[in-house]
Amino acid sequence: MPSRAAEEITMDFLLNLFFTIIGFGVPARGKHWLVNFAIVVALAVGLGAWIFLPWFVVLGIAVLLALWLLLTRSGRLALAAARVGIAGLPQRWGASSVIVVGIAGVVGVLVAMLAMGEGFKATLNRTGSDDSAIILRGGSQAETNSVITRDQVPLISSLDGIARGSDGKPLVSPELSQVVNLPSRSDGTDANAQIRGVGPQGWALRPQVKIVQGRKFGAGLRELVVGQGAMRQFRGIEVGKSVMFANQQWTVVGEFASGDSHDSELWADADTLASTYNRQAFQSVTVKLDGKGGFRKLKAALAGDPRLKLDVLTTHDYYAKQSEGLEKLIRILGTVIGTIMAIGAVFGALNTMYAAVAGRAREIATLRALGFRGLPVVVAVMLETMLLALLGGLLGAGIAWLIFNGYEVSTLGSNFSQVVFQFRVSPELLWTGLKWALGIGLVGGLFPALRAARLPVTVALRAA
Repeated sequence: MPSRAAEEITMDFLLNLFFTIIGFGVPARGKHWLVNFAIVVALAVGLGAWIFLPWFVVLGIAVLLALWLLLTRSGRLALAAARVGIAGLPQRWGASSVIVVGIAGVVGVLVAMLAMGEGFKATLNRTGSDDSAIILRGGSQAETNSVITRDQVPLISSLDGIARGSDGKPLVSPELSQVVNLPSRSDGTDANAQIRGVGPQGWALRPQVKIVQGRKFGAGLRELVVGQGAMRQFRGIEVGKSVMFANQQWTVVGEFASGDSHDSELWADADTLASTYNRQAFQSVTVKLDGKGGFRKLKAALAGDPRLKLDVLTTHDYYAKQSEGLEKLIRILGTVIGTIMAIGAVFGALNTMYAAVAGRAREIATLRALGFRGLPVVVAVMLETMLLALLGGLLGAGIAWLIFNGYEVSTLGSNFSQVVFQFRVSPELLWTGLKWALGIGLVGGLFPALRAARLPVTVALRAA
């Protein structure tokens, strides 16, 4: 077991070595901007690694720190010094609030941005299932760039792997998508809406779609049923009203709810929609799969028919892929914005903690004179900063959850129409926000803590 004197000499040596490397308190010839830049990069890399740590690793680090604080002499001294600093926070609350508010802003914006991506992804992930499939032209990534001719539909209906209804007919729905303009409820400007033309089996293929008001559209009629999300997003499509599409009058006869991206759509009879817009082909065919092996059989049957150069995906996989691009973009954008704000919060924490250390010079010097060596002082200042960072993180996460969780917005989907979805502030996002807060506190408190540990006792007491 090392003696107290050996521990103090070792800690002082490490602190002197650190400050010699970064150039604090040493002759100018010892400084070099490349070395300082390397320190900054190392801190950035460390912060990035910290943010991506799983919860159980962070918990393990917290447990080890708690054990060190409670079971070692240096830890108990650090805890006692931290209590002194924390007790003085009410007298320094104005300056300390800079850290709390700055970090709360970072966490709030970051969580809100990521919640938007999570909400969009969750909405599309709820769309479709593993017991139905969508067939597109070979190489097509979405319905908008797919074409399936009318003479291919009977060939598809005869393929192995497709389930049949109680009437013995294959559960197949040839469909097309048409983007139209509708006035938005928010400001009345035109926005893109999607009309989905579905076949007679379209309702049976999507049992989650339920009529909540009115009735279904009739075959061969210019009638529409509107999803709840679209109803909230656009004006003039309430049940009983008429709208003009392609210089023809359509009547809204019903409203449906599905709990997924179909809520953003208007549905109509596929053949009627095709004749209105002079569409000679369909864009996709949705089918019900015949049991667990249905998808494998259908894929093999498509590959074995040279007349059908088509691709097939389960509807769940298809809609999940549609969310990948936008969700990734939002995540990158949120991370970039959060990083920029985090840099500002770090500088705010640095300024505040440097000022706090300078204002407590006599107090810290007295602790040093009483036997509190470098390590306890460093840890004490760091604990104080981390506490403020934790408060800021909790405040920012709480505000993000209260304001944005369940907040409904719309954005362009893969077919360039509006997809209505809700922000989703999940526990994972709140945890990510808290890790960002603690990481900012760690970096923002490190240099002031090391400077506090190097305050010369005699100079600090005379200056005070």
